Amino acid sequence: VIDIGSGKGYLSSFLSMQYNLKVYGIDSSSSNTNGAHERNRKLKKHWRAYQSRGRENLKSQTLEKANDRPVESEIKCKTINEELLNNANSLQNQDQVIIQDLVPSCGFTEMATPATNTETESDLMTGTQSHETKLSEELLAILNVLPADAVEEFSSSHCNCGERCEEENVQRKMTSLKTKARKSSESNLYFPLTSCITAETELNDIITDLEDCMMVGLHTCGDLAANTLRIFTAKPEIKAVCSVGCCYHLLSEQFENQEECHDQVWGFPMCQYLKDKGWCCGRNARMSACLALERVAVGQMLPTESLFYRAVLQVIIEEMYGVTKSDRHVGKTFSKSSSFIDYVRRSLKKLELDDSKLPDSCIMDYYEKYKHRMNELEAFNMLKVVLAPCIEVLILLDRLCYLKEQENIAWSGLVKLFDPVKSPRCYAVIALKNQSC
Repeated sequence: VIDIGSGKGYLSSFLSMQYNLKVYGIDSSSSNTNGAHERNRKLKKHWRAYQSRGRENLKSQTLEKANDRPVESEIKCKTINEELLNNANSLQNQDQVIIQDLVPSCGFTEMATPATNTETESDLMTGTQSHETKLSEELLAILNVLPADAVEEFSSSHCNCGERCEEENVQRKMTSLKTKARKSSESNLYFPLTSCITAETELNDIITDLEDCMMVGLHTCGDLAANTLRIFTAKPEIKAVCSVGCCYHLLSEQFENQEECHDQVWGFPMCQYLKDKGWCCGRNARMSACLALERVAVGQMLPTESLFYRAVLQVIIEEMYGVTKSDRHVGKTFSKSSSFIDYVRRSLKKLELDDSKLPDSCIMDYYEKYKHRMNELEAFNMLKVVLAPCIEVLILLDRLCYLKEQENIAWSGLVKLFDPVKSPRCYAVIALKNQSC
C-alpha cells in the first residue's frame, strides 16, 4: 500500500499492523515523516502487548464457552456418535459382533458395547475404518473454522493409532500456520518517506521495490488528491486507488484567471467534459465546498463572530491600506485575540502592514459601523452551507468522470466512508484496474 500525503502516519501504521500489510507512507514534510518514525516505534511496543492480551482474552473466553455450553464441534461429534450407535444397535439386533470402542469419542462422549458374535474381526474393521475416516474428515472440517487458540490437545487415552495420526497432522498444520503468521507479521512494515508528490512523480525513484500495489490518500489537500488519481491511471503497477480529498480551496483551477498555461497540470477540472465547457468554480465557491452542512444541521453552528471579525478586517485593509489581494494569511488569530482591536492589530502584523497609523478609536468605528449587519452575514453564510454539498459533489464527480474516461479502469465509484458529522470530507473516490493492466 502506498499512502500519499501520509502525515504522521496514522493511517499507514494502522494498515501495516492491523492487516499485516507492507505500507509506504509518503509526505512532503520531513518533520511529519520523522515524527511518523518515532510514533511507529513506540506504537509497535504497545501493539505487541495489545495483541498478546487479545490472544489471552480470546483463549480464556473460548475455554469458558466450552465449559458453559457445547461448542459446534461437540455437537457434531455427539451427532455422529449417536448415528453410529444406532447403527451398532441395529447390527447387534442382527446378532453381529460389535467391537468395544468402535466409535471414537473425540474426548466428548464415552461409549462401549459388548462383542457378542461370530463374524470375523477383519470384516468388521473394514466398516469401522470407513466410519473413522468420515469422522476424521468431519473433525478436521470443524478444526479448520476454529481459531488456533480454541483447539485443545486430545487425550491419548481417547484416541487410537489412526486418531493420533490425524491429531499430529492437525498440530503440524497449526504450527505451520502460526510460524507463517509470525514471519509475515515480522516482514510487514511501515516505511515513512519524504517526497513531494506531483502528477509527474516517478514512484520508482522513491520506492525501489515497487510492484503490484494500491494507493490510498486520507484527506489529501488540494491538488494532491487529483494528482493521486493521475498517478494511479498512469502506472500499471498500481491496481487500485482509494482517495479522500479535502481543502478544496487549495485546488488550482485552469479557467479561474483565464491564463494560458498549457504545460501546467491543474487540480480542476480533470475530466474532458468540464474542460470543454471551460468550467470555473472560483475560490469563494471552493471555500464554500469545505463547509460542513451535517454539523450545522445537528446544532454545531458557524463561528459567526470570527467570520464577522474577518469581514470587517477586510474592509479596513482595503480602505486604509489599499490592499485588495495578498498572498499572506491571517490564520487562527481570532482564538488568540482578547478583543476586536487586539484581533485587528495581530492580523495587520501577520500581513506585514503598519498598524501605527491606525488608532484604536478608528478600529472601533469600523466595528460599530458594521455591527448591525452581523445577522446579514450569518444568513449569507448559512446559504453557503446549504449550497456547499452541490459544489463538493461537482468536484468529486469531475474526478469520477476522469476515471470513467480511462480505458484501463474496470470499476470506479464514489463511496461514503465516514460519518459526515465526525468527518465532513467523507466521500472516497475508489477505482480498480482491469486484470490485464
